[in-house]
Amino acid sequence: MENILKLNPFDRYQYFIRKIADGETAYIMIFPDGNYAISIINDKKIFPIWSAKEFAELTKNDGWENCKILKLTLDDFEETLFYYIDENNLLINVFPTDKTGFVVSLEEFARDLKDELEQYQ
Repeated sequence: MENILKLNPFDRYQYFIRKIADGETAYIMIFPDGNYAISIINDKKIFPIWSAKEFAELTKNDGWENCKILKLTLDDFEETLFYYIDENNLLINVFPTDKTGFVVSLEEFARDLKDELEQYQ
């Protein structure tokens, strides 16, 4: 876990893409009221996502202490969150730690994930 946290944001992104393609799960956070935990950086709304619950736990601070971490299957993520992210014009913040993770558009994320999933077929 320590070694992964030491990776730069792009390397964590690549790690995340491999992990979600292999394990087909991802983790997000929601507030007690059911709203997604979303950050705003430089006037951009970004949706954080992690490859493991333990990594998400590390970011439960700065107003996210009461958030619940949800495990999603790849199908859940693609069928539900892709639409939500697209409709709300969000960027995806992949694997943030104490700082911002690697921020990508939905199109870039979907393309990279598709490319990785093709390697598993």
